[in-house]
Amino acid sequence: MSELQEPKPRNPVRALRRPTLPPGGRSRAALRLTAAAAEGRFELQHCFECATVQYPPRSVCVNCLSHRLEWREVSGAGDLIADTVLHHSNELYYRERVPLRLGTVKLDAGPVALAHLHRDCAAPSRVTVRAHLDKSGQAVLIALPSKDTPNMADDPMLREMTSDPKFRKVLITDGKSAVGQALAKALVEAGADIVWLGIAEPWKQGGGTPDLPQTERVPLDLTDEKSVRDLAGVIGGTVDILINTAELHRNHTIADRGTETARAEMEVNYLGLMRLAQAFGPAMRARAAERTGATAWVNLLSVYALSALPSHGTFSASKAAALALSQNLRSDMRRAGIRVVNVFPGPIDDEWNQLVPPPKLAPSALAKAIVAALRDGVEDVYPGDVAQDVMTRFRESQKVLERELWDQ
Repeated sequence: MSELQEPKPRNPVRALRRPTLPPGGRSRAALRLTAAAAEGRFELQHCFECATVQYPPRSVCVNCLSHRLEWREVSGAGDLIADTVLHHSNELYYRERVPLRLGTVKLDAGPVALAHLHRDCAAPSRVTVRAHLDKSGQAVLIALPSKDTPNMADDPMLREMTSDPKFRKVLITDGKSAVGQALAKALVEAGADIVWLGIAEPWKQGGGTPDLPQTERVPLDLTDEKSVRDLAGVIGGTVDILINTAELHRNHTIADRGTETARAEMEVNYLGLMRLAQAFGPAMRARAAERTGATAWVNLLSVYALSALPSHGTFSASKAAALALSQNLRSDMRRAGIRVVNVFPGPIDDEWNQLVPPPKLAPSALAKAIVAALRDGVEDVYPGDVAQDVMTRFRESQKVLERELWDQ
C-alpha cells in the first residue's frame, strides 16, 4: 500500500469534529478477550472437557455445554476464505469511516471469525489475526498479512486502533532525565512530527536535552500548577501523545522518620499527574476526533505500584496512588477514544537505583518498549525481566509476592 502522507494542518476556523465511538457493549465473557488484548495477547476459550476452541466467547462450550472453559493464547494464524467491502453502516462511528474491508478467517486454532481486513490482504491467502483495542477500549479482530509488507502500519483501520508516533506531536514531561532523553531519540526515529521536552528548571545549566531534529524544549514543572496551565494554554490544543515521565524517586521506607520525602514524591508522582490531567485533558478530548487529533496518554509508573517494595516504600505508595488516578483518567479519556497506556517497569538503570543489583532496565530499552506499546495499541506494558517476573508472580498469588518482597 502507499506510504502515509503527513496530514495537512487543520483549518482553525472550522469547528471541531465531535468524537464518536464504535459500539462498546460486551458480555462478561467477551471482556476477557479485551483484557488479553490490552496487554497485547490474542486469547480464545478452550473447553476443558472436549478441547473445543471457540469464538465468539460464550458462558458454556458450544460443543458439549460444559462450563469448564479456560482462556489460552493462540497464534492467530489462519486462512482468509472471503472478503467484502462495507459501504454503509447505521453506526455513526463506522458511517464516518466507510468503505470498510471485512474478511472471514478460518483460524488454525479451529473457529471461523469475522475480522477487519488490512488493505494488503485479499482472499484466498494466509493471514494473521490479532486482537486490538478499538476506540471504545474494547477488543476487535483485525486480519493482517502473514508477512510484513511495505508501509504495513499505515493502514487506516490499523492506525485507528493504535497510536503510532509517525507524524504525531508528542510531549514528554521530563526531557532532562535519562528516560526522557532516550524516549525523545526513539520517538524521532519513529517519525514523530515534533517532540516537546518539558524542563522543570530551564535556568539550570548542564544535564541538557538531546540535540535532535524535531525536538523543542518547553518549561514545565509538575509541582507548579501555573507552569502546567501555562504550557497547556500554549500547546495543549496540538498535543497528540502525552508521555508523563516525570517522577521523584527516593530510597525511603515507611519506617524512616519524617514525611518530607513522602510528600515530595506524592507532589510529583501523584499530584503532578492530576495537574496534567486537569490542564491537558480537556483540550486533548476536544480534538480527539480530528484526523490529526489526540490519540494517547502514557504514564510511567512502576511494577511496585502493584505490590510495594518495602525498601522503597514511599515511592511504591506514590506510584500506587498514581495507578489509581491513571485508571480514573482512562475512564475519562475513553469517552473521546484516547488510549491511556500504563507502563510498569522494574528498577531502571539510573542514579536512584545505583545500589540495586542487576538486572536493571536501560533507559533506551524502556524507550523502545513505550514506542512499541504505542504502535501495538496496548494499555498495559511490563518492560524488562524484573517487571515480567513480578507480574507473573502477582498473577499467581498477591499474598505470596507481598512476602517475597519483604527481604528485597
